Amino acid sequence: MSDSFFTTEDNLWFQPTSHTRGPWHEDHCHAGPPTALLARSVEQLVPEQQLVRITVNLLRPIPFAGFRITSEITRQGRIVSTTAATLFDENDKICANAIALHMTPQPNQPVPTHAVDYGSHTDATVGDFPIRKTLHDKQAFNGHGVTVKYPPNQNAEPGPTIAWMKTVALLQNETPSAFQRICPLADCGNAFSRNAEPWDYNFMNPDLTILLHRKPVGEWLGTDSTGYWEESGIGMADAQLFDETGSVGRALQTLLIRKS
Repeated sequence: MSDSFFTTEDNLWFQPTSHTRGPWHEDHCHAGPPTALLARSVEQLVPEQQLVRITVNLLRPIPFAGFRITSEITRQGRIVSTTAATLFDENDKICANAIALHMTPQPNQPVPTHAVDYGSHTDATVGDFPIRKTLHDKQAFNGHGVTVKYPPNQNAEPGPTIAWMKTVALLQNETPSAFQRICPLADCGNAFSRNAEPWDYNFMNPDLTILLHRKPVGEWLGTDSTGYWEESGIGMADAQLFDETGSVGRALQTLLIRKS
């Protein structure tokens, strides 16, 4: 099995590996790694600018059978540009689309900052991924694509959670960008911050927004996640994203909450 989320022979068609399979259906992907490929696609359009924000609408399950991605520049600017990307299955049905914002870093004087210190992953202990069960018997993202560590007094139980996570590579023989590397973690906020277990409530996210004010550094990246569930069946997972230097950005997921 490849030590990457995807393989590709032509950079057009992307084949998921077992690391990418979602926990709920053996034919569907976890949305984090495909989000990283969408980010990769738009980053390649304007490589001279920094990808700052991406919003992904998850319209259908991402097929484990594979998919292709198209992307385009929607506005080219000297300082700010926008792009869009679409993910299609083998029947050319749209499974996800994304819009992104890119900015040119500007030389600046030192500015006041708000430091947030989450410590180091070396002080954390390896533990279970928060979703420990699957609805199939195949290898999947939650057990094979990621390694999770918890700081002292944190664990895999429901509730607001701080955790570190490291993943396999996005593609074979390619080093992912900093933005691509954090995407799988960013899509786990609803899992880390869940208010109940998935066999009691379903809490799927039909979208994901990632905003990074700084490029994350290192393989181990962190999330400080809180879930907000409402009786309307609508909720939100809000995750502060960080590395060993401090905050790098935020991930937001809209949640559809149903009793299992």
